[in-house]
Parts: sequence; C-alpha cells; structure tokens
Amino acid sequence: MAVDKQYNAEQIQVLEGLEAVRKRPGMYIGSTGTKGLHHLVWEIVDNSIDEFLAGHGDKIEIKVQPEEIITVRDYGRGIPVDIHSKKGLPAAQLVLTTLHAGGKFDGSGYKVSGGLHGVGVSVVNALSEWLELEIHRDGYVYRQRYERGIPVTEFEKGEKTKETGTQIRFKADEEIFDDINYKFETLSTRLQESAFLNKNLELILIDDRKEEAKKVDYCYSGGLEAFVEHLNESQDPLTDDIVYIEEEIDDTYVEVAFQYNKSYNERIYTFANNINTHDGGYHLTGFKTSITKAFNNYAKDNNLLKKNDPSLSGRDLREGLTAVVSVKLTDPQFEGQTKTKLGNSEIRSIVEKSVYEFLRYYLDTHTKLARGVIDKALEAVRARKAAKKARELTRRKGVLNSNSLPGKLSDCSSRKAEECELYLVEGDSAGGSAKQGRNRKFQAILPLKGKILNVERSRLNKILKNAEVSTIVTALGAGIGEEFNLDKLRYHKVIIMTDADVDGAHICTLILTLFYRYMPELIEKGHVYIAQPPLYKVTYRKTEKYLYTDKQLESYLADKDRNKISIQRYKGLGEMNPGQLWKTTMDPENRKLQKVEIDDEIVADDVFNRLMGSKARLRREFIMKNADLADNIDI
Repeated sequence: MAVDKQYNAEQIQVLEGLEAVRKRPGMYIGSTGTKGLHHLVWEIVDNSIDEFLAGHGDKIEIKVQPEEIITVRDYGRGIPVDIHSKKGLPAAQLVLTTLHAGGKFDGSGYKVSGGLHGVGVSVVNALSEWLELEIHRDGYVYRQRYERGIPVTEFEKGEKTKETGTQIRFKADEEIFDDINYKFETLSTRLQESAFLNKNLELILIDDRKEEAKKVDYCYSGGLEAFVEHLNESQDPLTDDIVYIEEEIDDTYVEVAFQYNKSYNERIYTFANNINTHDGGYHLTGFKTSITKAFNNYAKDNNLLKKNDPSLSGRDLREGLTAVVSVKLTDPQFEGQTKTKLGNSEIRSIVEKSVYEFLRYYLDTHTKLARGVIDKALEAVRARKAAKKARELTRRKGVLNSNSLPGKLSDCSSRKAEECELYLVEGDSAGGSAKQGRNRKFQAILPLKGKILNVERSRLNKILKNAEVSTIVTALGAGIGEEFNLDKLRYHKVIIMTDADVDGAHICTLILTLFYRYMPELIEKGHVYIAQPPLYKVTYRKTEKYLYTDKQLESYLADKDRNKISIQRYKGLGEMNPGQLWKTTMDPENRKLQKVEIDDEIVADDVFNRLMGSKARLRREFIMKNADLADNIDI
C-alpha cells in the first residue's frame, strides 16, 4: 500500500471551543435544513421543560419575531450566574460556550432531564448569527450577548428584579442554514405535544411576523388522557373509556393512556423523559405484553373463547388501539444511531407490572370495553385468516410472486434495484407517453386506471382484492403488511406521477396512504417521490420555457411583451407528448422530484386519519385551515 507522504501532523486539525459545531453542524442537529433549524428551538424549550420537571416554573413563552428571531422565556430558577471554581468564568457563560457543560450530568441539579438527550444551548449559540442571554436570578437581571458563539459583551449584572427564569433570544445563522424561515405549524404541533406530556405546564407560542399576530396557548390538566382524546378525534371510539394509569415506582414515573377505536390501525407512541422514542424500547415491550396478558386472562376467566381457540395474539388485541406511553427516569439509556430507542431493560417489568395490575381490576368493572376489545380481536383473527387465504390465492395467480410481473407494467432492462425507478402514472394516456419518452434502461412505467382503494377504511383481506393495489404490490416485489421485505424491493425510486388537479392529488394521497399504512419502510428509507410536472409551456420569440408554478409564470412575464407570448396550460400529463414529458418530468438532469419524508409521525398519522378516515367534517376543517396553502388546483 502506498504511503501518502503529505499526511502528517500538520494535517491534524484541532477545532477550539465551538468551532467543531460550525464546521460540522449536521453532527449536532441532524441537518442544516428545516428540521435542523427547528431543532434549535427544541433545544432551548427542552431545557426550560427540564426546569418545570425539577419543580420550578410552570409557564414557557416562545415568540417568533420579524426577521425570524426566536425568543424563549421560562420562569424557572435561571441559569446559575456565580463563578465556576475551575474555569474562572460565570457558570452561565460556561454553559453557552462549552460543549457538554450543564447541570444535568451528576444528577444533583436535575432528577429527570430530557434536554440531556440533546446537544445543548451551546450548539444553538454556535449556530446563531447572534444570541442574547438574559437571566433573572438572585434578585437581579444578568445579560450577555454572543455572535456566532463568541461573547461580544461582558457578563453584566443589571437592575433588580423579583422574577426568576431564563430568556434566550437568537437569530439562526444564514451562513449555516439553507433557509431560516420557521413554520408556525411545526412549532405549534411540537409544543402542543410537549404540553400533553407535561400536564399543567403552560406553553405559549406567539408569531409576530405578520401584522396580525398568531397565538396559541397549550396547557392540559388531563395530560396523556387529553393527548389520546386529541389523537382519536378523527376516529369513532369503540367505547368512551380512556384508560389512564399513573404510578411512581422508586425513581421511575410511569404514565399511560389508551383508547380503542373502530379503525384497523394500531397507534402507540412512546416517550422517555419527553423524548419521542420512535423506535420503541423496553417501555413499549412492557406495555404490549401487559395488554396481551390482561385481555387474554379476562377472556379465559369469562369463557369468551371457544375451547379450541388459541390465545388472542397481541397484534389482534391491538387493532384499533391508540396509546401513549410516557416514562420519566433518572438515567435513560438510548440505543441506535438516532437515539430513539430506550434501552433500560428494567423499565420493561416496571411498565408491564404497572399496566397489568391496573387492568386486572379495571376490566372487571368496565365490561363493555373488555368485551368490545375481545370481540374486535376475534374479528381481526378471522380477517387475518381471510387475508392469509387471499395471499395464497393471489400467489397462485402470480400477484404476490416476485417472479411474476403485471401485464401492463413496462419494465426497465436493468436488474440492479439501486439504479431502477418505477413511475406510477395516472391514466393510460399519460402512461403511453411515459413509456415512449422514458429511458428504458432504468425507468419502468406502471399506468394506473382510476383511483385505488382507500386502505384507511379496509382490512388487508379486502385490500388484496383490489386490482390496482395488487398490481402495485406485484410490481414492487416486496410484499405487503407484515410480510413486507424491503430487501426484495425491485426499484429504489418509486415515483408517483399524477395530474396537477383535484383528482391527481386524490390519487396521489390514496397511493401514499397505501405506502404509509402497509409499506411504511418504503417512506422511512427514502424510496418514495412525487413528480413535479410543469404547469405551463411559454413560447416567447420562438424560445420555449417550462414553468412549474403561477409565481414563476408571473415573474417570467413581468418584463416581457405580452403580445409576443404564447402560453399553454397543462391540465393533465396526457397533454404532453413523450419528448416533452421526458424533458420536463422524467429526465434526471432536468426533472423536479419531491421526496416524501415524515418529519413527525404523530402529525403524519393524524393527517392520514383526517383526510382518509370516515369523518367528512374533519376533512372539511383541514381543507379550510390549509386553503391558503393550496396551489394549482382546478375547481
């Protein structure tokens, strides 16, 4: 192996202070996109929530001000201001300028901490154009200003005050972030979630960026009960019962709430010290085990199962379940690269015992719930058996056999999944143009006739009977539901290409619902995209230009002689010939693809419930609320 003589001690770079954060921001906040930008707010808010958990301050105010300035004010104890004995600096300045400096490591400052999971206020400071710190503590106000993580004023003791708490005001650095515009809905949703998880904590969000300020105020005395009620708003409940369990065992606090509805989906959200543990962990395992054991024991004790019936499986007993499991513990251990799985093994038995012991007595006095859940589970068993038969039948027909492909699929010649793309195209006309215009080496075309089944309102046995759904499943080759195997996926890009009208949007949503409910890994691993065809072809002095939005059209026309312009509005993909479709929508060099991602699983789940569920009122409310975001929709 050749030795690179240029690689020596001089190439070893030592980054001082917060330089490392500015050099590699993605390592600390995940990305420099929208998600990373909002992460700055969560870091500050989570620290304030830790104060509340420690018993200090029950109100936190968050303001978004003009020029995208964020102010977070809490009424806790305030960051300590005395001089640190080893560093010779005010403790507050140390916290703002040093990674891993804080009062959460020895367990004496905070018994329970969620902020410890994050990267701290020092990273927010490093990634801000400027940050202003104001502390109300020990009868005085203390202030300091920083620019890109560096103090530019002394840590000053100011006027007297009777208040306590910390205020941090900052502006994210445009040199770091792709865009520093905060989304009100993103902030609002996360703060509401935090209010549910911390009952009696008031979280106030004010948006002052427009003439008429927006304001939301969240505070829930019901805690997780209110959370579950909110989550199930778009569902028809099986019974009115919301089961609520709250218990403190040694240093561990367990809070659980759940309710059954008439849907076929299972929704369990878990948290540890207010951190959303997307990948579950031992608290989730303990909860699932307790549900299975409690309902099976009730069924057996009350002779609700036939002699030859096996015990009901956990999967069957969780159909239609909406639950939130929250634990707070002194030393949380998180697993995985994203640290969204709780690894404390002792928490399993704590949650299991707490929930099971409660349900043993609760079910005896709430027989309508107990029998309703067991009846629903027995229906789920029958449906699962029917789905199994449907799978076997469709396999014999070749539908779920990865070696058999649907007749209307125009496949690509490459067999390397990582370079292959599948276009799901609305209509035979557009499908025909796409087939002629595509690159046959790596692009496959599957035209879809009409709208597929709304899987939100159906069990799998019915879903498998839908011709269009079966065709999609067959083409992808990875199966469906619990049999889905991402390793068998035949195309690493699945691109939904529909018309830019109401019907096209509906078809796109139906397909996304199928993926989200029965092939979630397809979205989670970044395989799903939405094509962005142009809305206009503008010809000006024999020069053709394709434009994708009304704003682009307005901008393009601003300085042109309108008499010399010809504008063609594309109402459907079928209006483009193969060459135009390739040039504008399918050519990797020119096309615009929107990647489908899930920023917040709770929000995503709620949107699918509202849009695709049985309650028309919720769809109408959603449309009215988001009407100003609608674009390019023909009425």
